[in-house]
Amino acid sequence: MNVGKTLFAQEMEFVPWKTFGRIIERHKGDAGVRTLSCADLFRIMAFSQLTWRESLRDIEVCLEANHSKLFHMGIAASPARSTLSDALNLRDWRIYHALALRLISHARALYA
Repeated sequence: MNVGKTLFAQEMEFVPWKTFGRIIERHKGDAGVRTLSCADLFRIMAFSQLTWRESLRDIEVCLEANHSKLFHMGIAASPARSTLSDALNLRDWRIYHALALRLISHARALYA
């Protein structure tokens, strides 16, 4: 029986959530959003990358299969495929670019 944190939870510990929140506010990423915030979209896309998902349908099925674990991953509920599609099309790419640059600078400091 697993008594420690999941791999996904350990991975999410490296994300600077306060900095990510400021980036979202700066780019007005959650303006007019009702169901799927930028942070939730990031968690879903990180989970899909970690589990080698290849399509929106595949992501949706995987999230439904892990429905009981979504709360522990920080996701309120499994979004519909159309919600994921709309979120991916409407979110500003600069939000995730700025987060990636922040994570890269943090990784460089750890590597040095």
